[in-house]
Amino acid sequence: MAELVYDETGRLLFTEEMAKEYTLLVPQMLPVTFRMLVKLVELDGGYHIEILETNTQKVVETGLKYVHNDMCYPAILSIGQLIEAVESGRYDKHKVALMITQTGGGCRASNYIHLLRKALKKAGLEYVPVISLNLSGMEKNPGFKISLKLGAQCVFAMMYGDMLVHLGNQCRPYEVEKGATDALIKSWTDRMVDLFTEGKGIGFGAMRHLMREMVRDFAKIERTNEKKPRVGIVGEIYVKYAPLGNNNLEEFLLKEGAEPVVPGVTDFIIFKVNNRYVDVGLYGGSPIKKAAMWIFQNFVIKCQNIMIEVIEEDGTFRAMSHFSELQELVKGYLGCGNKMGEGWLLTAEMLELIHSGTNNIVCTQPFGCLPNHVAGKGMMRKLKDDYPNSNIVAVDYDPGATKINQENRIKLMLANALRYERSE
Repeated sequence: MAELVYDETGRLLFTEEMAKEYTLLVPQMLPVTFRMLVKLVELDGGYHIEILETNTQKVVETGLKYVHNDMCYPAILSIGQLIEAVESGRYDKHKVALMITQTGGGCRASNYIHLLRKALKKAGLEYVPVISLNLSGMEKNPGFKISLKLGAQCVFAMMYGDMLVHLGNQCRPYEVEKGATDALIKSWTDRMVDLFTEGKGIGFGAMRHLMREMVRDFAKIERTNEKKPRVGIVGEIYVKYAPLGNNNLEEFLLKEGAEPVVPGVTDFIIFKVNNRYVDVGLYGGSPIKKAAMWIFQNFVIKCQNIMIEVIEEDGTFRAMSHFSELQELVKGYLGCGNKMGEGWLLTAEMLELIHSGTNNIVCTQPFGCLPNHVAGKGMMRKLKDDYPNSNIVAVDYDPGATKINQENRIKLMLANALRYERSE
């Protein structure tokens, strides 16, 4: 058994010895993208990582047992999923570590890691190390490091994930052979994992070539000419993307005869980097940091531009918008200093959807998430005034919210969407 080592503050460290022996558990959020990201991290550091897929009521119950119910829903779910896994008997409790992201911003998500450690202590599992996955240098562990090379590789994996999800969402509602889209996504995800294992698929040229192949493959899926209402999904990042967090919202919309439109995670990453760049201009700070953030932002934007160019040159599918277009759309609504939670990006995504012809929007938010109530629900009246045809519904997700009430609100929004389409 690895020796337990603590830093000067009493924090349990994840050591190099643990890195060789332990299994790292990660809560699920992005089903397609996370698999590719995890493979790159494993290859870089020799770790063994497992993404948790458990989505039973036991996860919610475990979360509520160890996290106060006035905390936001993503904290309850992600911490519940991690502790449920440790207590399940599927792993050696003395050879697992838990990994969770930490942005360092004003959102309560920055404190999930402290809530997780508190929960582990309450469960008698204080010997389980917790790793903070962050780019701010807030917590460091001798047994886990993210190199610049790995960071760049993860950007490419994120692009591939966004591309597969974006193309899949435009095929799945119309596929003639049910399951063809999901089968192709799995096939491409498997291929990308294999390519990463072989040291391939990283770089601008390789990405452009592979993405062209992706577009051609998805274009071959036989689709009907049926017209279905498009429904955008925006909101807090966890409940926006994680099926566990939004009660399988995309699946529900498909069953209701709609086409889900989900903005990719790329814009969120650029948004977070851009925040650090903007902060120096607004509040002062290191010019070196500002320059570094500018370089990293432009690197991610260059990747995004390639993805958009590939989609547009084929012409079969709708492309996503450039980050610069989102910045332009949100002018006059929110300033660039509004960055708590999803900040101005949330409003910008709703504007992007409306401008691209997706007037129906579900704004997902954890109950009590103040940043999202301001930038999401708080902007709905203004958007409705400016765009009378917009059809937006805010849906709260928390342990006390029943699935039937959530779905009924969405069904009402869909009924309004169909009524509008018939009147055109």
